[in-house]
Amino acid sequence: MSPNAPDWLTARPIAHRGLHRAAAGVIENSIGAARAAVAAGYAIECDVQATRDGRVVVFHDDGLERLTAATGLVCDHDARALAALTLNGSSETIPLFGDFLAAIAGRTPLVVEIKSRFDGDMTAATRVAEHLAAYAGPVVVESFDPEPIAFLRAKAASLGVAQTPLGVVGEATYEEGEWRALDPARRAEMTHFLHYPRTRPDFLSWSAADFPHAIPFLARVALDIPVTTWTVRSPAQAATVMEWADQIVFENFTP
Repeated sequence: MSPNAPDWLTARPIAHRGLHRAAAGVIENSIGAARAAVAAGYAIECDVQATRDGRVVVFHDDGLERLTAATGLVCDHDARALAALTLNGSSETIPLFGDFLAAIAGRTPLVVEIKSRFDGDMTAATRVAEHLAAYAGPVVVESFDPEPIAFLRAKAASLGVAQTPLGVVGEATYEEGEWRALDPARRAEMTHFLHYPRTRPDFLSWSAADFPHAIPFLARVALDIPVTTWTVRSPAQAATVMEWADQIVFENFTP
């Protein structure tokens, strides 16, 4: 196992966006979902992105429409305005990353996924590092975008996060859907893992739909890098993917 990958990353299943259940008013990436995961003893995966005024909130989508009554892009709003928005079906609001960390307070491990617009803006990566430099709990950072991970790999010491493990989130192809907006060279780099000399991930998080696949297989066998897999939504799927991965990132059931 990679010496920089913590044992907790593969010890227990990881709750995708916290232990959320919308029907019960516990919304993904909310402080309530984080507290529910802590209470159940699961690690937490969360998504973070930069606001217009250069702060970081815990929210997955680019747009606000699915989870709030507001419209527009997260990146076009200031943090204060976002933190005032109620998450649909609950009394909670969009968490600032600092408040999210304070609610967890090191009581369970945390996987922080940096969301990216693939535009070279390192604001989110820098702000996440600033928060984590002052955070005492177990944590790793990952992203689909190789650039924030390469940036943190190069700047970790100066940012105070030299001991924070870094990972890459990946899947088999980037030819469909929103990925088509990326230029062909970027998609090729991600597909064939050509960023490896710059990112040198301590772990991978791979799409559960894409096993078996050469990249996570070689990561585990040849490089001794642990592989988590997302998003697993049933016990049957968990049993299937664990032949190829070291731990699941789950939702919609409790393993």
